Amino acid sequence: MRPERNEAGFGLVAAMFLIIIVALVIAAMARLAVTQNATTSLAIQQARAYQAARAGIEYGIVRVLAGQGCTNFALGGFQVAVTCTPSAAVDIPEEDRLAVQFFSITARAEHGQPGNPDYAYREITSVVERP
Repeated sequence: MRPERNEAGFGLVAAMFLIIIVALVIAAMARLAVTQNATTSLAIQQARAYQAARAGIEYGIVRVLAGQGCTNFALGGFQVAVTCTPSAAVDIPEEDRLAVQFFSITARAEHGQPGNPDYAYREITSVVERP
């Protein structure tokens, strides 16, 4: 039995359609994999920036309690800027203390330059008191 004239070549069209659909699915999956990889890498850099900023806060607390000024430093590829801003001395009669001073400590950790894909930035602020 021979196919009719208008049915000839239908298998070729169906195969081409299927090949194109499979190729589009593969391309979409590859793009998602690249995006997922970049997102994961950036999340890791952001976590590292947070830990570097926390280290800056701890460093600032130690410096304030020792009566020294805060300075910037580098840590694992991150530039950590630490600022210690004193407030006016406050009397706290409830605690039998006089002249307690509060310090606002801000630590900013940066890796890379703004606008680059590997740029990571975190800033944390804390307050500590010194008698």
